[in-house]
Amino acid sequence: MAAEKLRKLLLHKLKYGYAALLLVLPACDQAWNSPNPEIAEGNVLRTSFSERPKFLDPARSYSSNEYRIIAQVYEPPLQYHYLKRPYRLVPLTAKAMPKLSYIDAAGRVVDDVERATHTVYEIEIAPGIRYQPHPAFARGGDGGLLYFPVAPDVADEVRTLADFPVHASRELTAADYVYQIKRLADAALHSPVAGLFSEQILGFADFRKKLGEYRSRHHRGGWLDLRKFDMRGVETVGRYRYRITVDSGYPQFIYWLSMLFFSPMPWEADAFYSQELLQQRNVTLNWYPVGSGAYMLTENDPNLRMVLERNPHYHDAYYPPDGEPQDRSQGLLRDAGQKLPFLDKVVFSLEKEDIPSWNKFLQGYYDSSGISSDSFDQALEVRVDGEFALSEQMLQRGINLKTAVMATVIYIGFNMFDPVIGGYGERAVKLRRAISIAVDFEEFISIFLNGRGVAAQGPLPPGIFGHSKEQDDVNRYVYDRDQERNPVRKSLDEARALLREAGYEDGIDQRTGKPLVLYFDTVGSGPDAKSFLNWMRKQFAKLNVQLVIRNTDYNRFQDKMLNGNAQIFRWGWNADYPDPENFFFLLYGPHAKAEDGGENAANYQSAEFDRLYEKMKSMDNGPERREIIAQMMEILRRDAPWIWGFHPKSFSLHHEWLENVKPNLMANNLLKYYRLDHELRELNTAQWNRPVLWPLVLFGLLLLFFLLPAAGVYRRRLRRTAL
Repeated sequence: MAAEKLRKLLLHKLKYGYAALLLVLPACDQAWNSPNPEIAEGNVLRTSFSERPKFLDPARSYSSNEYRIIAQVYEPPLQYHYLKRPYRLVPLTAKAMPKLSYIDAAGRVVDDVERATHTVYEIEIAPGIRYQPHPAFARGGDGGLLYFPVAPDVADEVRTLADFPVHASRELTAADYVYQIKRLADAALHSPVAGLFSEQILGFADFRKKLGEYRSRHHRGGWLDLRKFDMRGVETVGRYRYRITVDSGYPQFIYWLSMLFFSPMPWEADAFYSQELLQQRNVTLNWYPVGSGAYMLTENDPNLRMVLERNPHYHDAYYPPDGEPQDRSQGLLRDAGQKLPFLDKVVFSLEKEDIPSWNKFLQGYYDSSGISSDSFDQALEVRVDGEFALSEQMLQRGINLKTAVMATVIYIGFNMFDPVIGGYGERAVKLRRAISIAVDFEEFISIFLNGRGVAAQGPLPPGIFGHSKEQDDVNRYVYDRDQERNPVRKSLDEARALLREAGYEDGIDQRTGKPLVLYFDTVGSGPDAKSFLNWMRKQFAKLNVQLVIRNTDYNRFQDKMLNGNAQIFRWGWNADYPDPENFFFLLYGPHAKAEDGGENAANYQSAEFDRLYEKMKSMDNGPERREIIAQMMEILRRDAPWIWGFHPKSFSLHHEWLENVKPNLMANNLLKYYRLDHELRELNTAQWNRPVLWPLVLFGLLLLFFLLPAAGVYRRRLRRTAL
């Protein structure tokens, strides 16, 4: 009996093993290696992120990785035209561009701008715009808010925003924009632009002080209703109209009305997220934004993915009907006048390493990609004229290349509050200049960027007024000139001489006799980051200076910068708007990050520079403004609060099925313009990822080849035993 059972079991396994092999074969046209099989196919843009956003609250967010998300959710009154260049502001939620009027010192309306002390911006919001569905707007039968306060039994069931059973919406009003400006002034929120607008918006500083005093004396936690407090320079004048009064010496304010700081914030959302029961479950405004934009954040799992879905209440908005002359021939006007957005969903998947992300792009699982140093040679080739072009492999896959000179500066900063590297005495200044010469950014651009950048001579990138391409406009403290008057980095001998004059001959502190040890705070992981950090150590080793790397995640890095605990750091800045003020304010004393939470990350303080900055920022572009900028550049180069770094070139790739792609260095709300041919994507993805089945088939045949004779021998033995 035992022998018979064994025989049947063997034949059973052979029969079903062969059947399973046959079942595999018809599926050979499907992609088996999809990294996200749980994500439904269809009109879904697939991209990646490498670092989780820390702040999704528009009062606090000021990083590009955060803007990628919240710029699709929140809507300030203005935006940049998607296609036109030079960059042009156009209405977003506003019915028209703001109406400006001018006020003199006596409070009278005047026509002469020169006599004006303040400018009034009157903004009218288009009616009928509605917020995304959100539990903050839900109301009960009595008309009161359903989830403020949230019942403990309801809160116990909440893990994400979707766990609330009732979501509702309401109309966007002018009061929501006023409420957000008041939030910017609230010291409890630590908005990075509070210092700037304390100087520019009438009554902002007084409101900030009054609110702080009220909190310290009367408020004991929970929600503080900012509607109870008035700000002199900000007021509603109707359901859809509000006014902001600013210093007439700050004409750049119009640009800020396109930035997310000036997005609306409904008081209901502020109240909803202030509840301790929800904060304990991480249901906060920094985790779940609420806006009227084309998309809403429906999934936030920073260890896996973040998902934006189409806002079902999104107002009427249309693809621009015109652009630059070449836009039509490039297919960028095929959707002219069509209702936005085109995508149903956008999925951001976590990718900490460049190589896996690049491979998934080549497989078609991501719709667009940057180009890292590891993938550069595979993606691009250098033509005879020195320009970059797509490689044959990219062309065969229908991949497109978009390039743009970025209005960006990437720099190495020195903490000017640090007792060793900071300060304005001769010892510290010469130490910083020596390091600035030794850290060879031309070499960095060649090694890590494959030539995709230009060494910076100061904070202003190309395309910004005040940046000059003239050969004489170089940093004379770091560069000499060759016979053709081209800039050439000073020799290491000069750097070593500066180091000796600073009291650190051959890298030894002459006061203590100990080696000079400096600390570099940075963010990064993977092969690229490791190579860069090794390169940094070698740059300092040229001067026999020891560099200790303190690597951390971005959120921890931000905390260290706010607390002034970094010594040397790497950071960068993308232009918020196309004006030199937007770069020079990174070094304006009152904006020191460690003191005021501003964007002066180096905590640089110079009364001479600040005086020129205050004069320059309110001027129109012209020879006088250019001359002042030149003076400011000389001060910065002399004091060396930064190693000026480089201005990168943007190289991005996208598959042919992703349409309407045009680089826009000022705008962030780009996703609503993109169109996806998802049928073409699925066809190509299946073709590029066909499983290689012949080894499996061969293994199955070999298995049958060896097992079938064994089964025959086994049956013959059973017959002989029976006889």
